[in-house]
Amino acid sequence: MRLQKIRVITIAIIRRDDQLLVFEGYDHVKGETFYRPLGGGIEFGEPSKEALRREFLEEINAKLTDLRYLATLENIFTVYDKPGHEFIVIYAAEFADPALYEKEIIVGFEDNGDRFKALWMPLDDFRSGRYPLYPTGLLELLDE
Repeated sequence: MRLQKIRVITIAIIRRDDQLLVFEGYDHVKGETFYRPLGGGIEFGEPSKEALRREFLEEINAKLTDLRYLATLENIFTVYDKPGHEFIVIYAAEFADPALYEKEIIVGFEDNGDRFKALWMPLDDFRSGRYPLYPTGLLELLDE
């Protein structure tokens, strides 16, 4: 039996008007395209702010500024037919390079070399239920 662990991650809420920067994922088991803000794992002994800065540099070669803590959410979910359990430390942030706000798509790379696409999505697309935004509870937090 494989030991399951709780993962601690951090994500950034980066806005462009009423749009949110998210990566697009696809769960082939559920047949669902989904969206989540960018971020990643916090390493042992690493402050969450520093982890977020590191993840953005590693994944999309972007520097973040003006990080402001928003909340921490607990997320218990299933993706790719595998259970997951995360605590997500959420920050509002800005890009240091304003040119990134002009890009419609930002190509990034995961630790394993997998390519991903980040794009600006209107918050109303999530509010209407047209597309799922994860983690669960994030949209309600943003609308408070």
